[in-house]
Amino acid sequence: MIVSIMQPGYLPWLGFFELIYNCDLFVLLDDVQYTKKDWRSRNRIRTKGGWIWLSVPVLTKNKQSQLINAVKINPSINWRRKHLKAIEISYNKSKYFKNYFPYFEKIYAADWEYLLDLDVAIINWAVKILKIKTPIIRSSGLNTQGKKEDKIINLCKKLNATELYDSHAAQDILELNKFSENGIKVKFQDYRHPVYRQAYEPFLPFMSAIDLLFQYGPKSLNILLNKL
Repeated sequence: MIVSIMQPGYLPWLGFFELIYNCDLFVLLDDVQYTKKDWRSRNRIRTKGGWIWLSVPVLTKNKQSQLINAVKINPSINWRRKHLKAIEISYNKSKYFKNYFPYFEKIYAADWEYLLDLDVAIINWAVKILKIKTPIIRSSGLNTQGKKEDKIINLCKKLNATELYDSHAAQDILELNKFSENGIKVKFQDYRHPVYRQAYEPFLPFMSAIDLLFQYGPKSLNILLNKL
């Protein structure tokens, strides 16, 4: 069985969903330490002027060692209206704007307490739109211990995984000999980012996946996988 294990992200990019598509089970790594100003709480969207960050404000003061699943959104900052308006302005002329924008109206109308719940809600919605069938679970429900690759290995063993499909960036982090010693093959992602028609020119890669979804709707998965 092939598993991918990744920390959850806010409005993830296309490569995140390629990982989900190409494994048998996707694990959201939610019981490891949260890192500030990272993909867990922010991502980029294409705008007329280039791109902008959409960042969810979270409570981190005196919480340096908190886990991802414990991170709370800062209720004193009115970020939801800003994010919704930015998405509306950026994509209101896109072909599938009317199809998907009502979902974001609901998302940003909700009073989210935990960042993880917000991230997972958007990830699950995008997976559904893309028609990806891979099951998604949270690592916190598996009760595994360890740090860095030891944590990943223990998760793989718990799930009887024979192969880990990991991001390209993990090549510089993981000690591969430990995986070999435990009978786990590791394959790293070599994602070729597709070029497609965006709301504005010129094309800018590495935006949130919603950039593609608003433009291409049901065709998005084939574009994401470079099959068109």
